[in-house]
Amino acid sequence: MTVAHEASTEPGDVAVDVHLGREIEQFLFREARLADEHRYDDWEALWTDDAKYWVPTAESLADPDRFMSVIFDNRRRIHTRLEQLRTGKRYAQAPPSSLRRLLSNIEVLGRAGEDFVVGANFVVFESKPRGIETWAGRVRYRVRRVAAELRLVEKTVVLVNNAEPIPTLGFLI
Repeated sequence: MTVAHEASTEPGDVAVDVHLGREIEQFLFREARLADEHRYDDWEALWTDDAKYWVPTAESLADPDRFMSVIFDNRRRIHTRLEQLRTGKRYAQAPPSSLRRLLSNIEVLGRAGEDFVVGANFVVFESKPRGIETWAGRVRYRVRRVAAELRLVEKTVVLVNNAEPIPTLGFLI
C-alpha cells in the first residue's frame, strides 16, 4: 500500500466557507468522541471504503513500504482491528482504557481532488490499571463528502515521540 503525499499549502491558502469549516470541525470532534467512548460501530461508519489509517514511526514517514509503522491499515484492516476490540478479549484493552482527547489548531490545509486535507494538534489521556499515559502529536485527515455527510478517507497520526520506543498502543488513537 502506498500513501500519497500531497503538497501541503499554508493555512489560509484555501478559502473555506465558515459553515463548511465549522462542519468539518464538528465532524472531527465527533470522530474523537466516538473513539474515546469505544463506540466502534459508529466510529467505523465514519470511514470510506478506500480508507487509510496510519500511525508512522519516524522512519516510516520517509517510506511506509520499507519501514515499520505503528499502524498502517486499509479499510479491511480497520474492520479487523475493530472486530478484535469488540470481543473484549484484547489483552492490551482488558479492561478498556478510559480515554479523553483534545483537538486543537484545526485548519483546512488544502484540497486533494474532492477531499479536504485538514490538520490538527491532539493530546490523548489514557487511564488504565497501570496508570495514566499521555499521547500527543499532529494528525492529518482527508475528509470527503459522501452524499450529504462527511466521511474519513485518511487519518495520519504523527506522535511527537515517534522516533522513540512507545508503550503498547491498544486503542484507537
